[in-house]
Amino acid sequence: MDSVNTAAKSHCRTETKSWKFSALLADPEVRRLWEKVRKFFFLRESTYDVTTRCNIRCDGCYYYEGQKQFADPNEDPAAWRRLFQEEKKRGITYVVLAGAEPSLVPEILDVCYGEIPLGCVATNGFKRIPETVGYKMHISVWGNDETSFRVRGAKHLLRKQLDNYQGDLRAVFVYMFTRDNIEEAYGVTEAIARQDCRLTFNMFSSPVGYTGDLRHDPASLARTGQVMLDLMSRYPVNVLFSPYNVVAHTHEYGLHDLYGCTYPRRNPSVDIGLGRSFRQYRADLSWDREVACCVPDTDCDDCRHYAAGSAVVTARLYRHVTDPDTFRSWLDYVDTYLAVWVKNYEKGDSLCREMIRPPRPKGEDGRE
Repeated sequence: MDSVNTAAKSHCRTETKSWKFSALLADPEVRRLWEKVRKFFFLRESTYDVTTRCNIRCDGCYYYEGQKQFADPNEDPAAWRRLFQEEKKRGITYVVLAGAEPSLVPEILDVCYGEIPLGCVATNGFKRIPETVGYKMHISVWGNDETSFRVRGAKHLLRKQLDNYQGDLRAVFVYMFTRDNIEEAYGVTEAIARQDCRLTFNMFSSPVGYTGDLRHDPASLARTGQVMLDLMSRYPVNVLFSPYNVVAHTHEYGLHDLYGCTYPRRNPSVDIGLGRSFRQYRADLSWDREVACCVPDTDCDDCRHYAAGSAVVTARLYRHVTDPDTFRSWLDYVDTYLAVWVKNYEKGDSLCREMIRPPRPKGEDGRE
């Protein structure tokens, strides 16, 4: 199989006509998916580090970079309730609870869910979060148990994660592809699918200043794309991903170079979208616009993070209405993102199976 990047680069659109949006929606399947996803355009997110504590320590962890790790944590549930009441007034409709490890502060998770019921929790899965917290649970998986012990210092972590979340409709396992765990994805995916659980894929994105062995190189990006496509084919019900997700997240260029990051850290605009509404709160309830993004202290040039793409790629609708295949690929990406992030949303079959090259802005020469 050729590399995903080569396939994406070599894809050439034979249709040069200018497409009206109404013409792109003429296909009934396309219109159905458009109507399905556009119901969720009201989602407006911010993220919240709910604790500075963690029960494991991972190589390459973004949390223990930068200043956020030194925040004096506010673990008063009443203070968090007041914050979330203010966030509702500010128009926030979707929350991402992270930090070091959110499962260590279940009382805070409860009050947050009571105020804004749409959201997810980014957790290592070592400790089960009670069902009273009805958010999506994103359970990070960095390889098999042997690799998890080496990289994360946790014994039998995958076994614990599966025991904690087997049969839990909140759970989405998030397999983090690093440079050295690519082939392990087969065994891990099979184990997760055997428990009838869902999973999606993430790419290790280096923290600022990271010099370890997990950072991707061109060969690992290409191989990761091949494995992702293979696993999507083998486990179409369990794997929440699409061909365009593969292109966007395994491209030789990161998300900012491909699409232009919309988070405040790289976006000076305060007039519209994430530049106006997004905040990244630290555990002391403070926030700093200069460093606010969905995964703070990530090296922006190396960012291929699934959470970043959920906003960065979907925000570029206008770039993807150039032709039917490109628009279908964008719809598939949004459909995937909603299935990963929104409880009870079910992903449909992908409409575009071609490896579509990410479109560049009008008048901008794309780097090939």
